[in-house]
Amino acid sequence: MEKHLKEQLEQFYAQGKEHDSKQTDRLKRWRNIEPESALLITLLIKTKCAQNVLEIGTSNGYSTIKIADALRSTGGQLTTIEIEKERVAEAQKNLEEYKLSDYVECLHADAFDFLQTNKRYFDFILLDAERKEYVRYWPFLKNLLSANRKCLMVVDNVVSHANEVADFVAEIEKDETFKIIKIPVGAGLLFVGLDY
Repeated sequence: MEKHLKEQLEQFYAQGKEHDSKQTDRLKRWRNIEPESALLITLLIKTKCAQNVLEIGTSNGYSTIKIADALRSTGGQLTTIEIEKERVAEAQKNLEEYKLSDYVECLHADAFDFLQTNKRYFDFILLDAERKEYVRYWPFLKNLLSANRKCLMVVDNVVSHANEVADFVAEIEKDETFKIIKIPVGAGLLFVGLDY
């Protein structure tokens, strides 16, 4: 990442944190992924030379920008899904500002609906949305992971909100074809991939 972009994104993140600190309603917060988590994710994307990345939960586009910048170096493409129309517009505006729109398809959609009808393959998935929905998503995410043996899924907030993702993690653990590992970076990241 170029130095000036890194500095701009540090300011972008700080502004998001300040915005969130003033919101009493959790749903009005941007709830951006922590910088150290974003760094690890982008390093993995670059190392894997990922070509097709799926992000579930765009918010205002902080993680989207970080991923798009990583994909600029791999020549890949990001599909990001957000249910709130205003957040999609905000993310698109931010992507344009950082000149990264060409690497991203922003979809205003319900992630469950998308996952039910999706026919695309992905080699990297970031799940950072409403945690109560994760168990419903799992059968479709499982199919995506199984369709591409090299696909890796990363789930955010598994330490900070452990209780809210416990059922989801238990569902994954029921299937011995998957390996999981929890890493205490940022709010906690869960890595999920096929055991092969």
